[in-house]
Amino acid sequence: MFTFDASDRVNFALYKLLYKSNRKKMKINYLKITGVIMIALFVGFTSCKKDETKQLPVVTAPVNLEVQKGTSIDLTFNYTTDGGFNAATFVATGGTAVIKTSGTSGSSSGTVVITYSAGSTIGAGSVILTVTDQESQMGTATAVINIVEEQLVFYVTGNITQNTTWQTGKTYILESRIAVVNGVTLTIQPGVVVKGQAGTGANATALLVARGGKLMAEGTATSPIIFTSVADEIVPGEIASPNLDPDLNGLWGGVLILGYAPISADAPSVQIEGIPPSDPNGLYGGDNSTDNSGVIRYVSIRHGGTNIGEGNEINGLTLGGVGSGTVIENIEIVANQDDGIEWFGGKVDVKNVIFWNIGDDAVDTDQSWGGTLDNFIIINPFDECFELDGPEGAMQDSHTLINGSARADDAQGLVDLDDNSLVTMTNIYFFTIKDGQDFDLNPVGLNASNLQATIPAGFAVTDFFKDGTDAYVTVVAEGANTVGANAAVFQGWSWASAAGELNGF
Repeated sequence: MFTFDASDRVNFALYKLLYKSNRKKMKINYLKITGVIMIALFVGFTSCKKDETKQLPVVTAPVNLEVQKGTSIDLTFNYTTDGGFNAATFVATGGTAVIKTSGTSGSSSGTVVITYSAGSTIGAGSVILTVTDQESQMGTATAVINIVEEQLVFYVTGNITQNTTWQTGKTYILESRIAVVNGVTLTIQPGVVVKGQAGTGANATALLVARGGKLMAEGTATSPIIFTSVADEIVPGEIASPNLDPDLNGLWGGVLILGYAPISADAPSVQIEGIPPSDPNGLYGGDNSTDNSGVIRYVSIRHGGTNIGEGNEINGLTLGGVGSGTVIENIEIVANQDDGIEWFGGKVDVKNVIFWNIGDDAVDTDQSWGGTLDNFIIINPFDECFELDGPEGAMQDSHTLINGSARADDAQGLVDLDDNSLVTMTNIYFFTIKDGQDFDLNPVGLNASNLQATIPAGFAVTDFFKDGTDAYVTVVAEGANTVGANAAVFQGWSWASAAGELNGF
């Protein structure tokens, strides 16, 4: 049996006191450790929670979209994402699509551009774009596209001030005088129909190619380019007008090509007739003989020549100071109120031309044009078959007319010359001549040879070919000519061919 003396009781009391003290310290340390652990867990939890709640990608789609069936449009989507861009995918309806420009990897914002090609069904199409970030989070947006019928008629209201293309199968309506300005090219594809609104005076409609501008109007033998009046119901793919007669003229203006080639006038450059002096695009002339105004092939110009003032009409095709770098061939002028083609100086050559029902002169040359007209047909002009004027200034040049056939019909005359005309005429055939029509002068500057003519019974060749010009002419029976135009090049694409007017050429 144990016994406690006084000293034992003291020791036991001290032990209890020490035990309680250590126990309290242990409890405090435990609380401290637990607190640290809890804080660490809280921080870690909070950090994880923050990572898990990064904002989803936000994608914004373009709006108010419209596209013609069978054509394409670029759709620009904008995105923002905290997680950094990773990938873009899409689903398209009503057509097909490809990603043209994707986002930048890791970027927090940017754009995705998708090229959408509409199908052939009219109605709604769509592109649903999904952007995935680097945390595998996704955001989507939908672009709704209205698919409409293809636009076939376009209204041209202002000058062509940037390179422009008029497309095959479309009709373009000139609302006013439209200029292709300096430094700009207008390209007209095969089969295009260009129509001029009605208008006179300052409101006359026309297509004007200013100096330094270019017209690339390249039709084909199966798909010519047609310039006509808005009153004409013709559509791309047709050759003959369905509603206008081929002698109806003055319904709109015409086509004017101006260049920097030399002219014989009272100044190196002057304002072209048919264009108001207030329009600076109407200046022509310069010192560049090889100036290039473009290419004009397989083009038919119809029903033009409206008045802009007393005795001032627009020609079917006006060539003012046009240089030799320009290509003009396979042209038809039908029912123009003023001249068919009028040259004002320049050096351009022109090949394969039909002049039909011209209200004034078929071929009109001025200001020492220095080029060649080769292979041409004239049908029933209302004034002269040819008006060939001399120089009007110090510059002098001579032009050549070769391989032509002129069916005079109701013309006022055959050839009208000035005393100072400078021209070569060869291999030209005149027929259906009537009393009162004549080749009026034989100027020193005329160089004529190998002309043939069929004259009416009871008349002498000198009744029609005056002033000694009969020396250049051989009389032949109609259709027995051995000179003249090659009509085969006009078959198929010209209205004159479709109307049977080339029979006998």
